[in-house]
Amino acid sequence: SRSHAGVLRGIHYQVVRPQGKLVRVASGCVLDVAVDLRRSSERFGQWVAVELSAANCRQLWIPPGFGHAFLARSESAVFLYKTTDYWYPAHERTLLWNDPALRIDWPAGPAPTLAAKDAAGLPLAKADTFA
Repeated sequence: SRSHAGVLRGIHYQVVRPQGKLVRVASGCVLDVAVDLRRSSERFGQWVAVELSAANCRQLWIPPGFGHAFLARSESAVFLYKTTDYWYPAHERTLLWNDPALRIDWPAGPAPTLAAKDAAGLPLAKADTFA
């Protein structure tokens, strides 16, 4: 995926055939966020954020049952995914990126640029989650 500065993608996940994702940045820099959506987990609703960049060569494993988002921090960013299953658009869900219940610590600055599906994400209280 290719993004420009200020573009936020996510928080996406699949309710059927959930995907594990190994992600990295080939060019540029992003803030990458994973949210635990497994109700049986003691960390349900908690998140982790990691800066991924071509310079730091870091990768992040996002297990099945987690939502995923990233915010492009550089002028442009090329983001790479390796997934454990195919993308099934009919089973994809979007969690509201700025849901107050999640309290994700997004960087200060102008509001991010969102795709329509990301702007229409559901808050955690109304979202489909995992057992």
